[in-house]
Amino acid sequence: MRSTVWMGWILASQFVLAGAQAQSEGKGLTDAMRGPTPIGSESKPPLLYPTENKDVRRTRNYTMQPPTIPHKIDGYQLDKDYNRCMFCHARTRTEETQAIPVSITHYMDRNNNVLADVSPRRYFCTQCHVPQADAKPLVGNTFTDVETMLKKPAAPKGTAAKK
Repeated sequence: MRSTVWMGWILASQFVLAGAQAQSEGKGLTDAMRGPTPIGSESKPPLLYPTENKDVRRTRNYTMQPPTIPHKIDGYQLDKDYNRCMFCHARTRTEETQAIPVSITHYMDRNNNVLADVSPRRYFCTQCHVPQADAKPLVGNTFTDVETMLKKPAAPKGTAAKK
């Protein structure tokens, strides 16, 4: 019985010492998303770049990336009662507005049944789509979209393409 109590005290003291050591080492740690700003300090907010209003579609930066919005959406009503985006991008209005129609996937429910109207899970466009801004990428990107890959000349037969 005494040895069990004694072992309990030793084990508890080890946890206390380990916690104290972790606290002393943690003072210099920073969060990767915050940069060099220590966790306990306020970080400087990133610049908000002006929204482009060029109506030019950008190529995607990665597979399955939702298209970015090539125009300003300031003041657009986008709530449970009304979706201003659908005024132009609804499949029934694109001939008149010349806007790109919403993908058929936005008309499917979670079981892939096609609906008559936009699925509630795809109704709020800005969940996935964001306005374009002329900002430098925060990280490097070597993604090549399929269209660009198809335009490259094929390597001669019997040779491997070099990266």
